[in-house]
Formats: sequence, C-alpha cells, structure tokens
Amino acid sequence: MSDPVFGSIDGTRLLIGLQQVNAIAKTISGCLNPEEIARQVTDGLVEKFGCAFARIWLVEPDRSMLGLVASSGLYTQIDGSFAKVPMGAFKVGKIAQNQISFLSNQLPEEPWVKDRDWAIAHQLQGFAGYPLVSKDQSIGVLAVFSQQTMGSEFLEVLQSLCATTTVALEAALHYQREQQVWKAEQGNRSVKEKDSLSDQLAQILRTTPLTLVGTERSLNTALMILFLGMAEIVCQFPCIYSRLTYATDQVTWEVMVASPAIENPSTFAEVQFAAVCLGGTLWVQTDAHPGILQVILSVPYAQQLSSPPLVVQCRSPILQLAMTRLTYLAGFSVAAISDSSLVLITDDLELAATAERVLWVGEAKINLEQVRSTLDLDVSLVNFRQTVETVQNGRPWGVELRVTEKPMLLSDREREIMSLLTQGFRDRDIASRLIISESTVKFHMNNVLNKLKARTRFQALYHAISQGWLE
Repeated sequence: MSDPVFGSIDGTRLLIGLQQVNAIAKTISGCLNPEEIARQVTDGLVEKFGCAFARIWLVEPDRSMLGLVASSGLYTQIDGSFAKVPMGAFKVGKIAQNQISFLSNQLPEEPWVKDRDWAIAHQLQGFAGYPLVSKDQSIGVLAVFSQQTMGSEFLEVLQSLCATTTVALEAALHYQREQQVWKAEQGNRSVKEKDSLSDQLAQILRTTPLTLVGTERSLNTALMILFLGMAEIVCQFPCIYSRLTYATDQVTWEVMVASPAIENPSTFAEVQFAAVCLGGTLWVQTDAHPGILQVILSVPYAQQLSSPPLVVQCRSPILQLAMTRLTYLAGFSVAAISDSSLVLITDDLELAATAERVLWVGEAKINLEQVRSTLDLDVSLVNFRQTVETVQNGRPWGVELRVTEKPMLLSDREREIMSLLTQGFRDRDIASRLIISESTVKFHMNNVLNKLKARTRFQALYHAISQGWLE
C-alpha cells in the first residue's frame, strides 16, 4: 500500500486492514518454520501497512532471553544490539514478562527510548508492542514502529494479526520441539539410516517380540517416518503383540496394547491423518478383546491416485487445515500448485472468479457460474466424495438446495445510513444528506447494533458487508 493505514477511526480502513491481515495469514498457513512465519508477518506489516519497521522476538527455551528472529523495513539484520533481550529488560523484555501491550504515538518523548535523536532523525512517531501469548505464557513479542500516529482501527487490526501469528508460531514451535526430541532419541539409539524397518521397530519396542511376515523391502522416507512415529507412541504403553507384514502391494503393522493404558484412541489421530495422506489406513479397535486395544496400520508402497488432485485455498487458516484434512480423509490429494482446470475449494471470492469449477465453503449466497456446490464443516466423507466426483465430471451438486441466503435484518433506511458510514461520513453529514435530524441517525444506528448484536459500529459494518447487505 502506498498510504499507511493510520490516522482517525475509519470503518472502511478497518475492513481493508482486516482483509490485509487475511492476506498475511495466507502466507503463513501451513508453515512449520517459526523464523519463516515471523519474517512473513513483519514483511507483511511493512508492505501492506506502510510501517517504518517491524520486529518479532521469540522467547528462548530457558525463558531467560528473547531472540530476534525477524526484522523488516528500515532494519533487516537480526544480529544487532537488540538481537538478544533479557526477559524483563528494556521495553520488549517487560512486554514479554508482564504480558502487557504498550502503545505510544509520541515515541521520541518516551523515557525508555535510548536514543531520542535516532527516533527524531527517522521521523518515528508511533510504537506498538504486543506480547504473543499462548496458554498464559509468552512465546514472543511483536513490535511495530511507524512514522505516523497509529489510528484506533490499525490497533484493532494489529491485535487480530497477533492472535493469528501466535497460533501459527505455537504450532511451528511445537513441531520443532518434536523434531528435536525425535532426532535426539534416534541419535541415542544409534539407529543407522541403512537399518531396515523391522530393525528400527525392534530397537524402539525393546521388550516386545516382533514377528516379521514376508520378504522385507526398502521403504521410502515418508513411510519410514510414519511407522517410526507410530512406534514412538506405542512404546509409551505396555505392548503385548507386534507383527509386521510385507504383502504384494502394501506393508501392515499390527500391535496390541493394554487398553487401560490408553484411555483415548484419538492418541493415534495424527498417525491416522498421515496414513490417509499416504493412501493408507489406521484401524483402532477397542472391543475385539477385553482389556486390549488393537491398532492396525496399512500403507501401500506407492500411493495410487484414482482421480485428479484438488486445489484447497481458503482465507481462514482454520478452514484451510479443515478442508485439507477432509480432502485427504476422503481419498483425494491436494495439488501442490494452483491449476484453474482442477476443482477449487475456497472461501475467497476473488479466487473463485478465476477457477472453472468451485466448491464454495460457507453459507452465504454467491452468484458465480463457477460455483458447482457448497461445503460446510459438517459434511460427511461420503457426501464430500460424491460432491467432488460429481463436480469433477462437470456437473453441479445440489447448489440450489445447499446454498442459502441469510435473511435481511436491516431496513432500507438503516442500510442507507450504513452505506454512508462506509464512505467516511459522520452522523452530522449523514443527517444533512438524508434531511433528517442527527438524533434520528443515532436512533437508526442503535437499532442496527441491536439487530446485529454488535458492540461497535465497526463490528456492525464488517458483519453487514460480509453478508453482502451493503454495496
């Protein structure tokens, strides 16, 4: 953007800012590298909001220091004087320790600024520092510096971005920790890369005899990681039976553990998802034998794709994950790159307009010829598979029955006033244009807030626009 989204409160700018946050969220969706997530966020703040520079520090494992992992704008180096900040020291350390956000539009006058002349020389006015908090514990700090004062709408947008960033970073850090533990355990066991799957399983399940059926063959890295990942779960509980079978087209591992040790079979949910992504299955049965939990993992040596892949591109990170998982569970694959000839699953109107066949995620009515069906999170695997296969064959699937339009809640006068608000008019100006009193304008707006159950006008505007009630 050429103009920074700062200044006085403006409903239109707030909505634009939220759209920009969604754009930044797309760049970090599915990313499991904390440094890359942080860099995409700081780059987005500089590029889309015109910030002078933005930085993200992450709390280090011993929780005594914060390490600078991303810096964009005026300063891009991460090895300068503030590369390491002690917890509780300076403004950044205090924000992390106390979990209190800090906002200022008079940066040169702040007593904590070490070099006032530096702030003046770079014409820095605004500063916002937000703790990135997960489960009541700080995992980092986001700091933004601007050459203009920060408007209230930008601060609301920044809070939304911080929430999205925290979720992505927490998932990436968790994955990073798991990988480190995995490598350490593999190193301690001195497992060599040339070892067969049965050798590695035997070393992990030390006290459980392993039965090998069939001629063992070399497996690709993805399959090895899948089976060893399941072994890491199984070895935590009393295992009483283990059999590895190499068939003509697939490899199967069956184990039995004492079921009281695993109260929730969803312990294997991640392994199940990974197995489905590789074209296999994970079967968990609790009632085959009293007190025994039976788990059977079967995966083909090579994934056989029966149909073209699907393109999944959703604005919401949560929808992106849910639709990706649903696609794999239904037996389809996800395309690595976008292709307009493939079926597109999306909640993005702009993307939907560029595709040939669209499965729309959501309930809002979309008047696009490309929309062949709609989806929601309650769709069953059977219905999802039938919908996809029908659309892939060039036919629509229940569009008239599934697409619903939410009833209009606002009167014509209320929508007229809301439309003028989106153009930046104040109550006094609206009253003059509509030849009504200013108190009448306020009366209509109070009705709007009550109807939409909104606390602020900005929330009401966002809700009305998202439902297509305003032009």
